Amino acid sequence: MRAAPQSVFTGPTHVVPMTPIRQKTAEHMIASRRTSAHVSTVFEVEMTRIVDLMARHGEEFERRHGLKLTFTPFFVRASVTAIKDFPIINSSVDGANVVYKRDLNIGIAVAMEAGLIVPVIKNSGEKSFLEVARTVKDLAERARSKHLSVEDVQGGTFTITNPGVFGSLLGTPIINQPQVAILGVGAIEKRPVVRNDAIAIRPMVYLVLSFDHRIIDGAVADQFMARLKAVLENWDEAVL
Repeated sequence: MRAAPQSVFTGPTHVVPMTPIRQKTAEHMIASRRTSAHVSTVFEVEMTRIVDLMARHGEEFERRHGLKLTFTPFFVRASVTAIKDFPIINSSVDGANVVYKRDLNIGIAVAMEAGLIVPVIKNSGEKSFLEVARTVKDLAERARSKHLSVEDVQGGTFTITNPGVFGSLLGTPIINQPQVAILGVGAIEKRPVVRNDAIAIRPMVYLVLSFDHRIIDGAVADQFMARLKAVLENWDEAVL
């Protein structure tokens, strides 16, 4: 059977070379899709406790520490707790071996005009909430001002990406090799939900975990997400 002729656009065009960051991102994403058996699971999480906490303590937090209280440190700290319970999430694949990483280094995807970059919070598991908040702010500012070092973007063991800041409800992110999982955070918005057989309005968010099915079973991924959900919905760590 003859192959169908390839469709070619014949109208006017404007050709723009990819930036170096865009080229590297494209290569990295294609390699990741070839390497990992991508599967995604979606959980809906109520953010009432955290939203209330931010409303009560946001101004005092900024007054004391000189930085705005944002959602990102909550997701980082909750991920740390869940990863410690399910360390396979903090691993990589080396041939027929699973390599468990002792350090927990969480990358935070930062969107820039030239493309996406992922600075890394080193030793995230050893940092307090305040230390995480300060590190997130510092890395994001240096990423946008192009003052990150090579070391700042290396050594990540788990990544969090937040398309929700642009209004996306959810997405299915591609794993950042050689990691085996990535968490996507959707927009936090008020939605009607059922509570005690009644309709209530609550701040909700969709969290999506893309994971490598070669070594992470669906049951383990869902247990990890259930733990993450429980930490966020029942937040009990002091922020001041």
